[in-house]
Amino acid sequence: MSPRRFPFLLGLAVLLAGGGSGAIAPTYTSENPDIMRIGNERPADPQVTTERLGSYCLEITETWSEQGATPDGQKLWALDTRRKVVPCN
Repeated sequence: MSPRRFPFLLGLAVLLAGGGSGAIAPTYTSENPDIMRIGNERPADPQVTTERLGSYCLEITETWSEQGATPDGQKLWALDTRRKVVPCN
């Protein structure tokens, strides 16, 4: 190895080793907490709603489903929405 390359390779190794130690801890937040939550307790499901759309109605059912976990073990919850056409009362 040439004497000119050794300082370059040594400097590169130091930069790579130092860059990994200052990793940024992830944060798990949502701009809209109505669709994603973090915590070990399952959020309460919202009530089923019916929306009138002219000549028909939609029944909207929302449920929370577990979508994995954070690195520190907290559960990730996502809001699932199901829509079904129903007759208007």
